[in-house]
This record gives sequence, C-alpha cells and structure tokens, in this order.
Amino acid sequence: MAEENSRTKKTIPPYMKAISGSLGGIVEASCLQPIDVIKTRLQLDRTGSYKGIVHCGSTIVNNEGVRALWKGLTPFATHLTLKYALRMGSNAVLQSAFKDEETGKISPAGRVMSGFGAGVLEALVIVTPFEVVKIRLQQQRGLSPELLRYKGPVHCARMIVREEGILGLWAGAAPTVMRNGTNQAAMFTAKNAFDTMLWKKHEGDGKVLQPWQSMISGFLAGTAGPICTGPFDVVKTRLMAQNKSGGELKYRGMFHAIATIHAEEGLRALWKGLIPRLMRIPPGQAIMWAVADQITGFYERTYLTNAPL
Repeated sequence: MAEENSRTKKTIPPYMKAISGSLGGIVEASCLQPIDVIKTRLQLDRTGSYKGIVHCGSTIVNNEGVRALWKGLTPFATHLTLKYALRMGSNAVLQSAFKDEETGKISPAGRVMSGFGAGVLEALVIVTPFEVVKIRLQQQRGLSPELLRYKGPVHCARMIVREEGILGLWAGAAPTVMRNGTNQAAMFTAKNAFDTMLWKKHEGDGKVLQPWQSMISGFLAGTAGPICTGPFDVVKTRLMAQNKSGGELKYRGMFHAIATIHAEEGLRALWKGLIPRLMRIPPGQAIMWAVADQITGFYERTYLTNAPL
C-alpha cells in the first residue's frame, strides 16, 4: 500500500498538464494566426476568388492591411489557451481512469478513448462557441470599422445570441465533436508512439525530451488528424459562418451540408483548406508540445523523481 501511494504521488498532476497546455496555446496562437485566417477564407470561398494560399494571403494584405491576418486573434488565443488546458487536463484524468490498477500502465485502446473523450469535451465546452465567433469575425472583409457587422468578439457573441439565440453559438457542434474527438484520439496516441520510436521515451522513465525532440514528435503527431477530418472541418466552418439574419439557412445540418457541398462543388471541396490546415496544425502541435513538455519536465525535475509524463 505504501508503495502504491508513493507511486501515485510521483505522477504529474492533471492541473500541471492543463497549465502546460494553456501556455503552449498562447505561444501557438500568436505564431500561427495568419495561417488560420487564410484557411478560413479559402473554406468560405465558393466563387474561386482566391487562387491559392499565397494569393489569398497577399489579397488580404493588399485589400485589408497586414493586421487583417490577425483578425480574430483575441478569441483564437483565448480559445486555444482554454482548449489546451481542458484537453491536457481531461486527457490526464481519463488516462488515470483507464490505467491498469496493478501495473499503472494504459492500453492502446485506453489511450485512444482518453484522447477521444478529451476531444469531445473540448469541442462542446470551448471550441464550438469560440470558433463560431472567430469565423464570423474572419469572414468579414473590409477596412472601415463602421462598415463591419461585428465590431469585436464580445459584440459578435452578443449579436449572435440576440439574433439566433444562445444555441447560435453552438452552430456546427456535431462536425466539431467528430473532428476534435478523432483528432485528439489520433494525436495523443501518435505523440506517445513517436516519443517511444524516435527517442526511446517511455512513460514513467523520468526522461525529459529536449524542445526540438518534442517539436518533431508533436509535428508528426499533428499530421494525421487534418487529413482524416477534412470534411468535418469544412462543414463545421460553413455551418458556423451562416446566420439567420440573411434569411433561410443554406445548410440544415452536418449531413445535409456534406451532401450539398459534394453536389455543388465536388468531392475535393470537402478538403478545401487542407494545405493551410497542414501548415497550421502540425507546426502548432510542435510549438505546443515543445512548451508543454518543458513545463512538465521542469515540474518533474523540481518536485518529482521518475514521474510518468
């Protein structure tokens, strides 16, 4: 019993995982917001106005100024900070629940389920309302504040609630749940696998990865999700961008949106914005994990010995 209690005490607590994720999210958002703006504009482009990533970025800068590439940064940074805190903390709690009581190890299935659960939780609690506000702000085009429908994130949220009801902030919740659940199941599983294969890092061995090692593992772990969940991301963006003030809604739900986009724009349209997603998510995961692993590593070196990461 004493040995079991000692082992429990030497586990990095979920709140430290949450803190590490939130700080990593702040750094990630500041670095990669322009790519997210370009991704959103490409996904909302139904007429072919943009010829690609570079053309989209240059058009935004020429017509709206460089600062337009950081539109929606406030809700995006806040959303990432809270999302990573919830993701890392809830994943740690769920992994503890799935661990074998005798060995303290978690099975591959338990790791997948922990990641999926963390993704679903973050999608419902944080991601959906913040992304609705972010996308509404990002789709606005122009320089004059008086001509913009939404004056800022708070004003945008209040307008959505006033015109569409509180549930308007959860538009596109279904594809967001599917996207985030699948993404996090893949990401946490892949990050652990790459740490083991590349750096011989095993949970509980007390080894702390160097930042560049965390970045490589995080980058590779972040590549699978966007490819698998591209249609969910496109549908999520379309559902979040539409509002009832313009009359009847074009898309009535996730499956109707998928069918409509496929019929009107072709199969490839369901992966619109994939390249900028791959330009943003894997580097974002690299940045986040580099920060998070160092924070948990500092905690381990300072307070623990051989604590499982």
